[in-house]
Amino acid sequence: MPIKFQYNKTALNNLQKQLKMRQKALPTLQNKESALRLEVRKAKDKSERLLKDLEEAQRKYDYLAPLWNEFEPGLVSIKDIDLVTVKVAGVKCPELKSIQYEISPFNTFIKPAWYIDGVAILKDLSRLGIESEVYEEKRRILDFQRKKTTQKVNLYEKVQIPGYQEAIRKIKRYM
Repeated sequence: MPIKFQYNKTALNNLQKQLKMRQKALPTLQNKESALRLEVRKAKDKSERLLKDLEEAQRKYDYLAPLWNEFEPGLVSIKDIDLVTVKVAGVKCPELKSIQYEISPFNTFIKPAWYIDGVAILKDLSRLGIESEVYEEKRRILDFQRKKTTQKVNLYEKVQIPGYQEAIRKIKRYM
């Protein structure tokens, strides 16, 4: 896409302003791109670590599998998940603030002794799963923004800045 210009002093000044603006913006965009790349890697690592922790916790509680049948469905339910929006490298991302659980009342004298521990285990497993999903969503958002920033950096570096320089050179030769 060649840059359209006229062979006069006004067009030369406008092209020089555009070139100067892009040359000033390029380092900032490059820094943003590298910051986003780092944050994507962090979010991916955290998500994978949480998934690994979840699988490890599930394996750790495999011996309780026959006991889970004694659990009442709907005993522990998630009432609310509080997500806050934080800016990471100029991009709005979700972050888990808290999870509210609703525990149906049960009689501790009738139920087995491990019942209370089972509720805590379910809370822990659900927290790990939800936190992992939030970090995966954060990674997806950051990766999308990183790709857009990379496209803009490449557009400036490889197309627009050389195009403006060439147009300025042509106008100066003409004058």
